[in-house]
Amino acid sequence: MSAPEQKFDKLSSHNYDGIQEYDNPMPGWWVALFIATVIWAVGYWAYYHAGVPDRSVADEYTTEQAADLKKRFAGMGELKLTEQNLANWTQNKDYMLVGQSVFKARCISCHGPEGQGGIGVNLTDNFTKNLKKITDIPRIITNGAANGKMPAQGTNLHPNEIALVASYVSSLRGKNLPGLPPEGEPLPEWPKPQAAPATTTKTAK
Repeated sequence: MSAPEQKFDKLSSHNYDGIQEYDNPMPGWWVALFIATVIWAVGYWAYYHAGVPDRSVADEYTTEQAADLKKRFAGMGELKLTEQNLANWTQNKDYMLVGQSVFKARCISCHGPEGQGGIGVNLTDNFTKNLKKITDIPRIITNGAANGKMPAQGTNLHPNEIALVASYVSSLRGKNLPGLPPEGEPLPEWPKPQAAPATTTKTAK
């Protein structure tokens, strides 16, 4: 019997310092895994980095942190809605985190992710159709406006959430983000935040 024919790997044309490499194909399982990894990476990028709100890891962290802060508010009395308090709360990072979280959950579908407007008005300019003072913001959030175009949220949100999202909305003023053009009349000046932000007060009986 003749000896079985010996098969030799094909040498590539590459030559590095007198060393040649074999031109062997990669294993099929490895190639399939590589292709699947590339497809998964494209899908991952499209989902988490396409600019859609509340999808990135940072957004998830912000949401969870805000949820934790809401738990802290559970034992507090109702936040007192005054012009000065609404201005002061804009300087409290924890409070603004909660306000921003409520805004993302309830407001961006109409007012845009940054308050630049969409179905609803642009909240970042210095004009308004429904406000005369800063305390009108929580009133409108609670009761709605424009014959229901701005839906009432009084039954959907905790009073503290209304207070803090109102303060957050007031902080958007003056950013003048590109979006809907100004509507209505010029806004009056908001009160200036005090050095020491007010915190909470128990609801009067």
